Amino acid sequence: MATLSSISQTLRKQLQALKLTQETVRQDTGITRRTLTNVLSGKQDYKLTTLLAIADRLGLDVVLLPKEAARGINLTPTTTPTPPKVTSTVQATLERLRAKTEQLK
Repeated sequence: MATLSSISQTLRKQLQALKLTQETVRQDTGITRRTLTNVLSGKQDYKLTTLLAIADRLGLDVVLLPKEAARGINLTPTTTPTPPKVTSTVQATLERLRAKTEQLK
């Protein structure tokens, strides 16, 4: 079973692999700096929706598998992430705000 520590390690590795800053992820997901720091530290519990938003922004999926199935597969990501196909409410709102800001320039 994954631990908060192992989940945070995976998120940090993906953040580095994509060469994104924490600030970019924070702004794109609409979560607070403190919440993102807590998630990436792996030392404090957080909401599942927070994990889903961060994982989505990093091109990751959260998958639940039967333990037997998990033993038989390699859980190390080996492919380049693709942009999310579904836009979250927060992402859609941020995109609208950015578009309006660009129009005002």
